[in-house]
Amino acid sequence: MRVRFGVGAVSELRDELAALGFHRSLVLSTQAEAPLAARIAGGLGDGAVGVSGTAVMHVPQKCVDATIEMLSRRSPDSLVPVGGGSAVGLAKAVALETGLPIVAVPTTYAGSEMTPIWGRTSAGVKQTGRDLRVLPRSVIYDPDLTLTLPALVSGVSGINAIAHAVEALYAPDSSPIISSMAVVGTRSLADALPRIVSNPLDLGARTQAFRGAWLCGACLGNVTMSLHHKLCHALGGAFDLPHAEMHAVVLPYVVAFNASAAPAAMLQLADALGEPEPATALWKLGRSVGAPASLGELGLTETDLDHAAALAVASPYANPVPVTERAVRKLLGAALQGTAPACVL
Repeated sequence: MRVRFGVGAVSELRDELAALGFHRSLVLSTQAEAPLAARIAGGLGDGAVGVSGTAVMHVPQKCVDATIEMLSRRSPDSLVPVGGGSAVGLAKAVALETGLPIVAVPTTYAGSEMTPIWGRTSAGVKQTGRDLRVLPRSVIYDPDLTLTLPALVSGVSGINAIAHAVEALYAPDSSPIISSMAVVGTRSLADALPRIVSNPLDLGARTQAFRGAWLCGACLGNVTMSLHHKLCHALGGAFDLPHAEMHAVVLPYVVAFNASAAPAAMLQLADALGEPEPATALWKLGRSVGAPASLGELGLTETDLDHAAALAVASPYANPVPVTERAVRKLLGAALQGTAPACVL
């Protein structure tokens, strides 16, 4: 996997595609990022076969099908998602079915461009998996592209990336190298995000946040997922909650839930966050960047909790604390209210 990183790096996209042997790229984005996607496609000249601004969060299967139908008319040899997890996620789902390679141009700090993990939603259920065919061949990180990213979106997308690092610290297949990446990535984002919210034009903070997102995303790409990601996938697929905001709300509660069974990971996380209680530190970070304080603010209700908990335990996965439907419902109840996550057992 190749990475081009630095202010102005997007100007190197055409050369990067050519170096990889790609000359007919379909540019993908959300509707909000469509103007930027069109500008980037314009820079590719005849190397772009079109722009599709139809990506939406949680990757509905109907969007995947519509994009694949477009491929038959445009015959691209590569996909260039421009944006955050929605655009990258759509490219991954299309790549999974078609084998087309990806060169990603992220504009948020989610970090999903660094993983071989794909997801798509059908009939209210989000299915996820891992396949090297969806790992981008190259990523272009240009901090200039994030200068117009709203402060709130910057904050929650960065906490989404921190969630990747957190789960890597206590994953059963983690390693010293991955743990080191997780600590440095978390520290970078925890320091940069409040600075970005305070001054969205702070290019140094934007650059630091992109470095953190790169590291945190790469962590998740090398370990198995645990409760946090499984829970957020269940909530996103069933209730269509906003993706990054949901991760920002849920993460402190999952950390509190797992804290007693992962002491080494908690020490590393405390070091990265600069506070002795990681769950509280993450909850405070959310408040400092303007993230929603509760799942209730995102639209979840008390009557949704039983279904959400059942979905979260529908298939087994590794987690420091055994995952039961009753325990997950209690965790979700605390996140629904937004109370400080001192202890979730």
